[in-house]
Amino acid sequence: MDSPATDTPAELGNFLRSRRARLQPEDVGLVSYGARRRVPGLRREELAQLAGVSIAYYTRLEQGQSRNASEGVLDALARALRLTADERAHLYVLARPTRARRRPAVRHDRVRPGVRQLLGAMADVPALALGPRFEILAWNRLGHALVAGHLDFDSPDRPLDRPNAQRLLFLDPHTRELYRDRDEEVRRAVSALRVAAGEYPDDPRLTELIGELSMKSTEFSGLWSRHAVSNCTFGTKRFHHPLVGDMELDFEMMRTPDGSGQGVLMYTAAEGSPSEAALRLLAAERAPELRVLEPERP
Repeated sequence: MDSPATDTPAELGNFLRSRRARLQPEDVGLVSYGARRRVPGLRREELAQLAGVSIAYYTRLEQGQSRNASEGVLDALARALRLTADERAHLYVLARPTRARRRPAVRHDRVRPGVRQLLGAMADVPALALGPRFEILAWNRLGHALVAGHLDFDSPDRPLDRPNAQRLLFLDPHTRELYRDRDEEVRRAVSALRVAAGEYPDDPRLTELIGELSMKSTEFSGLWSRHAVSNCTFGTKRFHHPLVGDMELDFEMMRTPDGSGQGVLMYTAAEGSPSEAALRLLAAERAPELRVLEPERP
């Protein structure tokens, strides 16, 4: 199992090797002549040839010994490895760590009042505010009822034990039963966490989260070792909710423009669909209880 640490030179090498391993010579127009290959995927020399760099330079890059790769080299590697847009961005972050965003060593993130007000205004839309480590900073009544009705409504307001979406997904038994396509959901979650780890390699609390999940969940550790990368900012999720049954909801993650790394996650259902009716039923079912739980705001 790969180390959960987010050391950038090691991560760059691991990422490049994982991307090489998923490509076969015939995928990129190379002739293998049927020779037995000792490692899966492309060899270093094959990738260097495709990218137009020397094997010695590529080896240094993969070993974390070259920290000043030019844009041309990185673009050539991205093309040769057939990286997605998210993977290309991740490659740049890992190869140029001094340009990655840094966070203070200790910081209890708080959602801005305007964001909290926005969540409350979307009464018919389940919505959550997430921090850069996927901690849940706030939610509206319907968002709470959708994803974590078994938790206290005010738990996001307690920095020392606030819920974390990644921790809930892998370690909470209630959340484990919430998603009908759990395999897809956990792959999506780990891919997004990889992006965050590349953006904030010096964040000790993010490293602590990755280490905790790696130790406590073999499901997580297996997925983490694949080095999949995706921002996962929109799509569809299928729920099996304990109160209202099956729902298929579209989601959008909107990042706040203040550089905090926070975002607002929103769910919607197609107009006139059974899922829209289920959301309305969920709001009606939980409304009395949530009115009691929701703290008053000055």
